[in-house]
Amino acid sequence: MGRICIPDAEYKERVQKAAAILRRDGFDAMIVNGNEADYANPRYFSGFWPLFERAGVAISAGGDAALLVGPESAIFGADRNKLDKIFVLKAYREGADPSYPELKADEFEDVFKSIGVSGRKIRIAVASLLDTSVVIYNAIRDAFPEAEIVDAGYIMTELRQIKSEAELACLREGYRIAQLATDAVIAEIKPGMTELQAVGIAQRCVYENGAEYEGLPMYVFSEASTRHAISRSSYREFSKGDIVQLNLSAKIDGYSAAVGYPICLGKLEGERKHIVDFCHEAHNWTVKQVKAGVIAGDIATKFYEYFKENKMEQYFVYGPLHSTGLIEVEAPWAETISRYPLQPNMTYQVDTYVSCKDFGCRWEKGIAVTAEGCQILSPELPADCPELIF
Repeated sequence: MGRICIPDAEYKERVQKAAAILRRDGFDAMIVNGNEADYANPRYFSGFWPLFERAGVAISAGGDAALLVGPESAIFGADRNKLDKIFVLKAYREGADPSYPELKADEFEDVFKSIGVSGRKIRIAVASLLDTSVVIYNAIRDAFPEAEIVDAGYIMTELRQIKSEAELACLREGYRIAQLATDAVIAEIKPGMTELQAVGIAQRCVYENGAEYEGLPMYVFSEASTRHAISRSSYREFSKGDIVQLNLSAKIDGYSAAVGYPICLGKLEGERKHIVDFCHEAHNWTVKQVKAGVIAGDIATKFYEYFKENKMEQYFVYGPLHSTGLIEVEAPWAETISRYPLQPNMTYQVDTYVSCKDFGCRWEKGIAVTAEGCQILSPELPADCPELIF
């Protein structure tokens, strides 16, 4: 059996689908950009994940495409790139802002000419504006001062929200490995160990079992830090009785899969157990609402009402679902203002989080929408919060 990954032909299909949208919406070209932390859009078309520098992809309405990299990534980009063309632009340089005085770099005019875009009064879709630095944006504007530059992030949402079978396979494999990492941490965790040491166990496991990287910075929080919706693990040492939040993940060919739930280093009792159990119940409630055709915002609205009905709204932080794929959180979200219908093969993290005065907890797993409901992509979570007695 070969390595689970996105086949080369699928990258070419993605470029052609993007080109069809550009023609439909009257654009001459599209540029997507990314960086080491959020590489998703350029990697979607090229397979390339930058390091230190930025990266981009330019696509013409005619269906030609090129990878855009910084001055130090010419060979790296050529070796890891699924596209036929690559250009080196100073606008994609690293944050130290070197000048590279000896480099004869390419310009956006060279890129557009190569992919068949001519003229000055053209329409350019920038489909990842949040990931486009001011330097890159100014370079596009300076190259084409008469162009109409449009924020067109919706294009990437349209392309990426429905997953292919290859994408689903990458996610399933990531979830499998993330659960192995979770099992390893539970087997080895003990009082006196630090949060970061537990992260090390998980990292060892994901690499040993075939992941290319962790899917997100590994979450191992304990006690007060579990109140952080997002955070980083610390040197805090575990003690008996601690609630520990595990959110462990694995990346397969760029696709991020995370599994999360709390564990207790002792007996979970009283109000703490009540809150943890409610979070799990809200998680299970959410899974039952998912089905193709359901409006995402309706689930989010009812989710908040579920908190209110159970007198738990003071612990509410965010909505019930977020999309996942090439990065842990991607568009579209499921919020109370989301008016789009769920469609088959949309993929989500059922991410149920509560935060109270002394601690927080999260139950999280991956699903794919189906006509009848949803398919669980990850191993099923435990029926109750695991209690480890030392």
